[in-house]
Amino acid sequence: MIGEIGEVIDIIKKNGSGKAVSDDTLREKLIEELADVLMYYNDVLLCYGITTDELKHSYTNKFMKNMTRW
Repeated sequence: MIGEIGEVIDIIKKNGSGKAVSDDTLREKLIEELADVLMYYNDVLLCYGITTDELKHSYTNKFMKNMTRW
């Protein structure tokens, strides 16, 4: 998963965020790499039996905590 995240970062770092979304070829590659990240992420959730409700609860709590920082 780290390698896939690195590939996402490389696309943006080498091309800039604007070109990474405006150039059709780069955008397609960016989306493909993000799909790879999502697949690995989902595999981890399945492997450890983490439910969508558990993830939603944790995400909501973390989001609210982060919003108090600014």
